[in-house]
Amino acid sequence: MSERDLLLTTVKAADDKRAEQIVALNMKGISLIADYFLICHGNSDKQVQAIAKEMKEKAEELGYFVKRMEGFDEARWILVDFGDVVAHIFHRDERGYYNLERLWGDAPIESFQSELNQ
Repeated sequence: MSERDLLLTTVKAADDKRAEQIVALNMKGISLIADYFLICHGNSDKQVQAIAKEMKEKAEELGYFVKRMEGFDEARWILVDFGDVVAHIFHRDERGYYNLERLWGDAPIESFQSELNQ
């Protein structure tokens, strides 16, 4: 499977848990950390944790494993590192403060809506 498949798996997992404002940034050629950053948010601590758990479980079903997960207990900003894809799951109150979309404003936004509807 490709990093694009991993991205779509994490996007679908976030969507299944009703994550809001899901954005995927193509970091190829911009960052050495990952090929994609996935950014989304939940409206409560429990929802933020549920999104992270769902991403982890769905990725593991396909043979991908979390290299690192940070911030789970606090549930204000959970970072889930899958290697080629790094997911940033914010609590609604924190997302605007960190504004990663602006910080990485030179990264193109990936379109995935057509693939989600399949």
